[in-house]
Amino acid sequence: MKDISLVKILPMEPKVPFINLRFFAAVLSVIALLMSVYLFSSKGLNYGIDFTGGTVIEIDTGGDPDLARIRTVINQAGFPGATVQGIAPDASSTLNHNYVRIGIPLQKETEETGAAAQQIAMKVAQDALIENIDGFKGSENIRSQEAVGSAVSGELRQKGILAVALALLMVLGYIWFRFEWQFGLGAVFALFHDVILTIGVFSLTQIEFNLSIIAAILTIVGYSLNDTVIVYDRIRENLRKFKKMPLADVLNLSINDTLSRTILTSLTTLLALFALYTLGGAGLRGFSFAMIWGVFVGTYSSIFVASPLLLLLKLKRGVNTGNAEGNSN
Repeated sequence: MKDISLVKILPMEPKVPFINLRFFAAVLSVIALLMSVYLFSSKGLNYGIDFTGGTVIEIDTGGDPDLARIRTVINQAGFPGATVQGIAPDASSTLNHNYVRIGIPLQKETEETGAAAQQIAMKVAQDALIENIDGFKGSENIRSQEAVGSAVSGELRQKGILAVALALLMVLGYIWFRFEWQFGLGAVFALFHDVILTIGVFSLTQIEFNLSIIAAILTIVGYSLNDTVIVYDRIRENLRKFKKMPLADVLNLSINDTLSRTILTSLTTLLALFALYTLGGAGLRGFSFAMIWGVFVGTYSSIFVASPLLLLLKLKRGVNTGNAEGNSN
């Protein structure tokens, strides 16, 4: 039986002219960035309770819950923006079925009356569930309930933005220290590109944007940076080795040298993420969707954004590229 492993299928020395495609990729990226900014400014994000404030109730219906029915009951009770998710019990739990997490966003009229109005929202939701959902008897079926105020949600939003901004600044400092300033700017712009496109796709799809998505964006930053550093390391190595080769050719050679590693890493990561998306339940669907999107845009940006930017920034063979002897071309 023949060996048909993926490593055998991929060419050992690919010669794809990535750098020759940089102008097409630049136009594509600019269009995607402008569309993302437009979508964010026109449609905005579908912020979850973490960022808008509201009420979270976890209930046990005594059996496998009918999420569609519960969602309908909550919407008809006057909370059309509510989220309903089935949550698997912990390993230590005595439950042998899922329970339900209901998120009721802070209503406009609620913002003026604070915690008292949130308690009223909880009471209205509970009454609707008692009347329409079999197995729900009231407080005895409530596992937990909490209210997130507008001040707390606003603070969480600010901290989320700060976390992403600090991550980008730390990346800039690390790459600048390890390589040259052109590498630092190229890497940060690629990460900025990935973050903006991720926000754009969430504005387009209106998938709930909560703290787990902030965690996904930070993970995307790390994943994309890892891809970019691998390519940058090979660029630096080839700059030492081929001192007379034109910079565009060095960049293209370096991308092709790391192409099989990039493809294999992305594919294996996507396999795990698709499994998480399909089997992880509603609670992890937003996070896994963001990660799947992030793998695609991170791989794209490490090839078509971070590396070609070195040409635009006029990278020179400086001190940090080393003085080792090598072959010339």
